[in-house]
Order: sequence, then C-alpha cells, then structure tokens
Amino acid sequence: MGEITVLSKASTKSRSLRTTVPISIVRQFNLSEGDLLNWEMSAENGEIIIIVKPITRR
Repeated sequence: MGEITVLSKASTKSRSLRTTVPISIVRQFNLSEGDLLNWEMSAENGEIIIIVKPITRR
C-alpha cells in the first residue's frame, strides 16, 4: 500500500476537503508551500485514478 492521509474540512464555510501531502512526496518532487498542483481524475474498475502534476511557475 502507498501513503495514507486523512481528509478534513477545508474550512467551516467550505464544502471542500483537504489532505496533507506526505513529506516523501514533497521531497521527491521538491514541492513547497504555495506551489500549484494540477489534479486529473478518472475512474477505472471502481477505483479513483488521480494524477497530480506540479505546475512550473516561470
């Protein structure tokens, strides 16, 4: 199994949820606070497939 995180409410006024990016992923992709991530989602065989790509700022 991969990394496990917990979903929590983003804020009391939002219906969105948030999770923590595991430190191993942060280090592997040299991510830092304020970086943008592009989320692509699909479903296959009852599973959620999520591809997350860092967006390079220039």
